[in-house]
Amino acid sequence: MTHINKIAIQGVEGSFHDAVAQSYFNKNINIHCCSTFDELVNSILNKDSHQGVMAIENSIAGSIIPNYALIDQNNLQIVGEYYYQIQHSLLALPGQNIKEIFEVHSHPMALLQCKDFFLKHPHIKLVESDDTADSAREIYKKTIYKRAAIASNVAAELYNLNILEESIQTINNNVTRFVIVQKESPLKIVNYNKVALKFILDHKRGSLATVLNVMSDCKLNLTKIQSLPIIETPGKYSFFVDVTFDSSTYFEKAQSILEIMALEVKVLGKYSNGKN
Repeated sequence: MTHINKIAIQGVEGSFHDAVAQSYFNKNINIHCCSTFDELVNSILNKDSHQGVMAIENSIAGSIIPNYALIDQNNLQIVGEYYYQIQHSLLALPGQNIKEIFEVHSHPMALLQCKDFFLKHPHIKLVESDDTADSAREIYKKTIYKRAAIASNVAAELYNLNILEESIQTINNNVTRFVIVQKESPLKIVNYNKVALKFILDHKRGSLATVLNVMSDCKLNLTKIQSLPIIETPGKYSFFVDVTFDSSTYFEKAQSILEIMALEVKVLGKYSNGKN
């Protein structure tokens, strides 16, 4: 039986996915922590969770391409989005300073986003892990000295760690876009001004340009385009796009034309623009 207020996230309590879930849902929710995005998706498909929160792109590192594929292949529906300002801190057990730290563990994306900071501390070895907050929790649970984690200030509070340095990300304007996904599309979608869709085109010159012109002519604003190769058909690509508009009638007009032009058109979600 589906738990209406159970939200699946990738990571543990104190992770950025957890922070987004708490901020997005303005009500009491139960968090279901998943170690991977595949586990998160299975939680929704098996009706262990009602919805899930998935990171989809970052302003520094770009698109999280495997998550596009997961949403498409499992026929999940995007019902919302949330832009979250990422602030990375360096956390360790109390009583240490950065000169005493010889390893830092965190998610590969967090390590990448803080690369310039660690150029100033060449004695520190960077180690990839599955989750930012879980790296912090491991230090706390196992009482590991001489190791630090890149995670949020919330994780520092949860796991009784000291903040050695705050805001160590290379670029301060570090924003991640998260999407809210669920198994079924809402019965009635009203007041939506953004759509995520996928289309496949004939592999011939000018086909993509023609589709983009249709979107422009129908007054759609293209905010994202991402291509993924179709593994079963070498040389062909799926295009994942996000469009915004002032009226849903603009999108409906464009959709009717695209369904004639494209080999396949699939709506991945209709929702309100989260606005960065």
